[in-house]
Amino acid sequence: MAIAPETRMGPVELSVADLERSLDYWQRTVGLRLLERENGTASLGTDTELVSLTEEPGAQPDLGHTGLFHVALLVPDRPSLARWLAHAAREGMELTGLSDHAVSEAIYMRDPDYHGIEIYADRPRALWEGEVGRLMTSLPIDVDDLLGELDDPAAEPFDGLPDGTGVGHVHLRVADIPAAVDFYSRVLGFDVMAQAGPAAAFLSAGGYHHHVGANTWESRGALPAPPGSATLRHATIVVPDATELDRVAGRVADAGQEPEPHGAGGSGGGGVLVRDPSQNALLLTAPT
Repeated sequence: MAIAPETRMGPVELSVADLERSLDYWQRTVGLRLLERENGTASLGTDTELVSLTEEPGAQPDLGHTGLFHVALLVPDRPSLARWLAHAAREGMELTGLSDHAVSEAIYMRDPDYHGIEIYADRPRALWEGEVGRLMTSLPIDVDDLLGELDDPAAEPFDGLPDGTGVGHVHLRVADIPAAVDFYSRVLGFDVMAQAGPAAAFLSAGGYHHHVGANTWESRGALPAPPGSATLRHATIVVPDATELDRVAGRVADAGQEPEPHGAGGSGGGGVLVRDPSQNALLLTAPT
């Protein structure tokens, strides 16, 4: 019943209060490129789309509800992470954390709408494969060691996040961990890789450390964000082909939820929208 091991995460779609302000932040600070813009929406990424923004004028930052905890942008290697950190230091950016998770090293921040962002690099898979539950932790990054990947951090050029950057995982605020684990594991077919009791869980396809994180640190028993909030519109789960898409969508339907066609061609094109028990929207899709 496991979801296909090639399953990965795709773009996230966020609502924002001021598209110009958000584009400035996601390009200048995060380092993404504008790929497309029209009618109050914009797509950003590197060699592929990673984030889609939809303007909702006056939308307020969301606190205390279910939704996005952070979207995690996975860079191709450790020098790329060091290059980004040197850029952040030179620009005097406000960061919310720098953590060594044993399986990865991660830098955290929030955009002007309070959407959480993680930029991270994986440690070699051979160091943690099959040991995620035992190894994954949160310790301070050795900043000097990380910047030691560069000849001269103060002079290292930064031309944005490199091609090959992807959405490595999406971490969600949920109302209840057992209900979230049941949905992502039993219904969608992700494997539970690590769990911190009733507070957090980390799930993946194909033995990765996690494609989906879920926690109740700010949202235990909470409802979705009210209208007028800057929030997660949907996260994307990319399965390898249409057959797998139909199989996973069918399991969602068997669990009592009707998947909603999204985009051109429904499950044969844009995919289908489903919701987890906390009403976080997920776009299930396959390459065309």
